[in-house]
Amino acid sequence: MFSNLTKDLFGKLYADKGYISQSLFASLFDRGVHIVTGIRTNMKNRLMDVHDKIMLRKRSIIETINDMLKNVAHIVHTRHRSVSNFMVNLLAGMAAYAFYDTKPSINMEFEMEGEAEVKQLTLF
Repeated sequence: MFSNLTKDLFGKLYADKGYISQSLFASLFDRGVHIVTGIRTNMKNRLMDVHDKIMLRKRSIIETINDMLKNVAHIVHTRHRSVSNFMVNLLAGMAAYAFYDTKPSINMEFEMEGEAEVKQLTLF
């Protein structure tokens, strides 16, 4: 099922560390999808790109948006009797989310500041 969901994806996929397995990682890597997860206790330590490490820390913002859609915009699992009713509920919730005044956002611009010898990553 996971391969069907990711068949048209490429680039980086940020996921929980519980979802990764060696076979899944290898099959997605062959198709051009790089899975970025935290390191599990039974995994070897590997160097991670600074940008990927920062984006993993910002996953909480994505979880906040999912929580807002589910609880505030009322996109929750209800027993829809047809696909069209499901789509109407989903689109109505997303339209309601579009009218929120404050939405969580992720700052994607990272800068390196400092002198030639000392570089420091600026996040905010």
